[in-house]
Amino acid sequence: MGDSFDRELEDLPQALRWREWMGRVEAVLFASGTPVGREVLAQVVGRDCALDLLIADIIAELADRPYEIARVAGGWQFRTRSRHAAALRVARGDEAPTRREMTEREALVLTIIAYMQPITREAITRVTGKEVSRDLIARLHRQGLIARGPRSPEPGAPYTYVTAAGFLEAFGLDTLRDLPDLEAMQDAGMLQDEGDIGVPVGEE
Repeated sequence: MGDSFDRELEDLPQALRWREWMGRVEAVLFASGTPVGREVLAQVVGRDCALDLLIADIIAELADRPYEIARVAGGWQFRTRSRHAAALRVARGDEAPTRREMTEREALVLTIIAYMQPITREAITRVTGKEVSRDLIARLHRQGLIARGPRSPEPGAPYTYVTAAGFLEAFGLDTLRDLPDLEAMQDAGMLQDEGDIGVPVGEE
């Protein structure tokens, strides 16, 4: 960023400085099609700016607007509120949401990867009791929901799979620690037994 860019705005009264910082952060988020991290936003505000409070003020101002700022995948992103999804589809001429809905089988495999990552395709097969095809893994990969992880120490060193940033974005999660607990998943009818998934992310 060039030397001419004044981050600190020390010549402005505190209230005006805060408003200018708010405008800068909002502009950066508005212009980005992907979540913007703290380190990027920190480049357009002063060193002493409380970024979380600043964004909270922007969110409050947008309370009555058809869009919002959401915390997603470790950053912030502008999103249209869900209640306007149908209107957007009509305006675009879409008959259905652009993202293909997952099958129950795909959702189960994605859930297992989310909770047990890194995990191999063979291990997923053992958990589900049914063969998990390479095509199914490839479909989740093409949607940006999963990615290849490190190779497993198992014989043959197969690839493992992990969730990708697109997984957090698709489900509106900030981090994997925002995943629902296993009991909630069981109550929703997605899992039959806690042993089917194992230890949640972040626990041993």
